[in-house]
Amino acid sequence: MDPERAAGFWELLHEQARDPALLEATVRAARSRSPLVAELPEEETRRHTRALVEGAIDALAKGGEPGEEALRAAERLGSDRARQGVPVAALLDGFQAGRSHLVRALIDEGLTRGIPAEVLLKGVTRIDAITTALVHRMVHAHRVTELELARTTREGHVQMLRQLLHGEPVAVPAPLDPSVPYHCVVSDISDPALAQRLEPVLCGPAKAGLSGLVDGRLAALVPRLPGPSALPAGTPLLVASPAARPADVAELYQLALRALRAALPHGLDGLHHLTGLALMAATAAEPVLGRLLAGDLLAGLVPGDPFHRELAETALAYLDHGGRIEPTAAAVHVHPNTVKYRLRRLQDLTGRPLVAEGGNAVSHSAHWWWALHAWLR
Repeated sequence: MDPERAAGFWELLHEQARDPALLEATVRAARSRSPLVAELPEEETRRHTRALVEGAIDALAKGGEPGEEALRAAERLGSDRARQGVPVAALLDGFQAGRSHLVRALIDEGLTRGIPAEVLLKGVTRIDAITTALVHRMVHAHRVTELELARTTREGHVQMLRQLLHGEPVAVPAPLDPSVPYHCVVSDISDPALAQRLEPVLCGPAKAGLSGLVDGRLAALVPRLPGPSALPAGTPLLVASPAARPADVAELYQLALRALRAALPHGLDGLHHLTGLALMAATAAEPVLGRLLAGDLLAGLVPGDPFHRELAETALAYLDHGGRIEPTAAAVHVHPNTVKYRLRRLQDLTGRPLVAEGGNAVSHSAHWWWALHAWLR
């Protein structure tokens, strides 16, 4: 750039940078283009605009590379907007609008003063390079701050979830509503990646609940349970309690954990209601009594005998399928006649009928179900 012509451009640049009217017009341009930026205090926009303009001029004066002060100003702008909840797209809209207004004003005034177009073009090209570097730093700072805020917010929510599930006092359980009942969902999922994929399914698109790793496993408090079709195929076992207010979920959490531990050995997967696992959880809590019951009802079976194990598995499937032969046969993959034969052999070996012949049918079946589970473990 010719020194004499360049001097005219630098003089123009310094004059415009000190012009309060141009600064105000640039601020208005940024705010008019981005409604989210416009909602911020005007002085906030003015402060950042002034710092960026001064940084750009300083960079031009020193050879065209933005210095640390200019880069720090861009970082502060990006970080502040992220903390204020302004998305990066809205931030860029405001920045580009302000930049465009400033460049147009420089060109118009430069042409009025007779500064050659090629001089203005070279100057504007250098300004473009500087503002591009500032934008990169600004966007990076915005993203870093967003991630920090998300992590901080999430950590706070997970900590609150832990406190609620452990029965610890929580002053304000936001984002939960203290008056709304929530289902407590527990799982044996400890893989953070798998937990992260399931959390949106549990909390729903509205993110109306809390979820995270509690005691090393994925847990959640959700106002509504996902439907069966919402869960991915092969979802590990999830146990969901009846809904209760946040202040009352700690006891349900412990019950759900007990049901989870009881159900895991049975190979269940997907979502199961706590009440549907009540018998399984209750019997698992008394293993000694279960073994005593098995020793009484199944004394004729030899634990190491494969055929005896088949008899016990068939009998258990028979009870699980309501005493119906056809569904039992399908469950254990044998012919219905084989089911009938095995049930007869079981009665021959134990000397006891699997199905009650008189009253107390419910307790009779429950005792057999418990004994068979205990014997097969």
